Amino acid sequence: MAENTDRLIWLDALRLLAGLSMVGLHASADSNGLPFPNSEEYQRLAPMLLRAVLYVARTELFLIISIFLIVLAVEKRPRRYGTILREQSTRLLVPFLFWTFFYALYGLHKAFHFGYFDSSWANVSSPMSWIGFLLLGDVKYHMHFIPTLFAVVLFFPLYRVALRYPVMGIAILFLLLIKRELDLVVYAQLWGTDILPYMARFLKTLTYTGYGLVAASFYSLWRSSRAEDRSAWVGLILLVGGLLFAVKLAATLKTIQTGQWPFEYAPGYWADYLMPVLLFALCMCLGHRQWPKILSRLAPFSFGIYLCHPIFLDLAEISLRTSEMTPIQLIGCKIAFVVPATSLFVWLLSKFRISAWTIGLGALPRVNSRKSQLPAGPLPSVTR
Repeated sequence: MAENTDRLIWLDALRLLAGLSMVGLHASADSNGLPFPNSEEYQRLAPMLLRAVLYVARTELFLIISIFLIVLAVEKRPRRYGTILREQSTRLLVPFLFWTFFYALYGLHKAFHFGYFDSSWANVSSPMSWIGFLLLGDVKYHMHFIPTLFAVVLFFPLYRVALRYPVMGIAILFLLLIKRELDLVVYAQLWGTDILPYMARFLKTLTYTGYGLVAASFYSLWRSSRAEDRSAWVGLILLVGGLLFAVKLAATLKTIQTGQWPFEYAPGYWADYLMPVLLFALCMCLGHRQWPKILSRLAPFSFGIYLCHPIFLDLAEISLRTSEMTPIQLIGCKIAFVVPATSLFVWLLSKFRISAWTIGLGALPRVNSRKSQLPAGPLPSVTR
């Protein structure tokens, strides 16, 4: 059986890693989200190698962690499907609405300084744009995660089946294959049309249920296995992970040489989308080891760091927009400013009930409504 512990610190470590890695990931591109195409090839070397390391913990890792925690919470305290959706809509969609409105207006600040205020204002003023903001989360480059996660949660009954048959986790391979092949067709046929982002997100949601199956399968294995049995898998996980990282380096080399993201490089696709699975499996298999307890105190802030870091990343990019520093120097300056500034901001938000709910660290402010109180956090607690 799983080790007897009051706190799954290894899971807290993954939560914190996922939140912080997103800061580094977004900071390791230029202000347009591109791999510094106007820089010399040698100047892209260090930034893209750094990005290759950071990209091991993609937003897909957040998906696995989230579904794992929901499964754990439901196993601990069984509840109906409708109750699960109601809880997750409160934890996810209410903060999502707040930050959607915030970033719709806040983005105008960067647009003004970078010379595209008119087009940005036209976008914010368009009702059609708000459909995308609310359904796709495309108001800001990181907001897509929340509606995607909630859509994946809708398939929770499927994950219950994976608890009984953990072999279903292998379906991630077939679903990722389907995603890649259908994406090629959809983008080729619908490029330039308004329906493309919605169709792409629909396919993404359906195929990302594979990560939910992985999470449920991992939970089933974690619950039914001994720590020493899981330790035996560490060597194989490291071997496969090392091979996939070598593939990521090959994709990185293409980026360094061309100044473009290698979307067409199929091996890189598989390495990117499978590394979060291996990273989660590795930490799970090492979960019985001694992990620093401070990780459990810091992990609850990871969701807030994820939500708020673009505030300060925009400020850094505005300040550095005329700088002649090399890409790696720009990245270093951005990370050195954004990580502590975001952490402090999130900590301050957590200290007040009126704001803590915006980062998932408190119940919604309600007057005389005990019934509405939900456990703090965008995800269930990591305690057993």
